Amino acid sequence: MRRRAVLPILTVVYLLAVAGITLDPAPGNPAGNPLLRALLRAVSAVPGLGWVDYSVAEFTANVLLFVPMGVLFTLLLGVWRWWLAVAIGVVATLLIEFTQLFLPARVSDPRDLLANTLGTLIGVAIVVLFTRAAARAETPASDAR
Repeated sequence: MRRRAVLPILTVVYLLAVAGITLDPAPGNPAGNPLLRALLRAVSAVPGLGWVDYSVAEFTANVLLFVPMGVLFTLLLGVWRWWLAVAIGVVATLLIEFTQLFLPARVSDPRDLLANTLGTLIGVAIVVLFTRAAARAETPASDAR
C-alpha cells in the first residue's frame, strides 16, 4: 500500500525537477563551468577517450536524465504497458523542445529527442529485466519444468 502512495509522489517530484532543469528561462552556462571543463579534459586525456567532449557529456546527461522517466512510468503503468512509458518520454521531450523554442536562453536540439528516448528506453528495460528476474526467482524449481 505504501509503495502505491509513494510512487506517484516521487513521479511528480521527478517531473517537476525535469521541468526545472529543462525549462529554466535563465540557465547557467555549463560549458563555462570550470569543474566540468576540468573533468572533460581529464576524461579526454585517457587513451581511447579523446572523443569525449562537451557535446558527448551533454548527450549522456540527457540520456541519464530520462532513465528515471522510463523506470517510474513503467512501474506506475505496469510492465505490460512499457510502450506507453516510452510514448510518455517522447511526448515529454517534444513538449520540452517545443517550449524551448520560445525561451531565448534555450536551444531546442533534435538530438535531445534521441537522447531522452534512449534514456526512457533504458529505464523501461531496467524495470522489465528486474521484473522478469524476480519472477524467475519466485518460481520454484519444480514448476520450471
